[in-house]
Amino acid sequence: MNPALGPDLEALLRRRGAALVGFADLSLIGPEVRAGLPFAVAFGVTLTPSIVAGIADGPTEAYAQEYVRVNHLLDEIAEAGAAFLRKEGWRAEARKASAHPLPDDLITPLPQKTVATLAGLGWIGKCALLITPQFGPALRLNSILTDAPLPPAVPIVESECSDCQVCVGICPGEAPSGRNWKRGMARAEFFDAFACQAACHRVGKQRGLSQLICGRCVAQCRFTQAWLANSR
Repeated sequence: MNPALGPDLEALLRRRGAALVGFADLSLIGPEVRAGLPFAVAFGVTLTPSIVAGIADGPTEAYAQEYVRVNHLLDEIAEAGAAFLRKEGWRAEARKASAHPLPDDLITPLPQKTVATLAGLGWIGKCALLITPQFGPALRLNSILTDAPLPPAVPIVESECSDCQVCVGICPGEAPSGRNWKRGMARAEFFDAFACQAACHRVGKQRGLSQLICGRCVAQCRFTQAWLANSR
């Protein structure tokens, strides 16, 4: 095995635009949803700070377009990383940043945020988004499935949101219950995804946006606010 495989891969992904990179052991997840591959590379691309700062009171068309831009970039980064691993002699499958269309239950078989928690990048917040210490939820995620034995991070298994209720109080759909996540919890135990979807559709249509999204929880999370303050 090439001992520089992990560092070289991380360097490649960061050059392509990834702000966070982590490696995950997927052995506790059923093989049918991970293409039979035992490891994953999780990574995130941050949203443009000025655009995030502009959605504290609701989404904008700039945010809608940023969503599209970052998703395209995430897919390009995943393809580049998978090509690198295949060149090194390993199997690798680039995933897509977003599932289209979403299933009726709004649950994907292997959520990007689940892979990210296993890769030690962050935890699931009360808003059901991945929260990172560096950027809050102001980033989008993707991953690569592989059999390359990359050194896995220590998984994050419980929320670090503590008693913060910011996203609970500002959600137009009243989707977060206020409960803290821990690994093994069903999403419905702490978050109503259908209420979130309905609010995104309502707000997006009211504002005439090309993407039916919201983002208030992204902008107002205290970790996002700290990142924005440091970005000025």
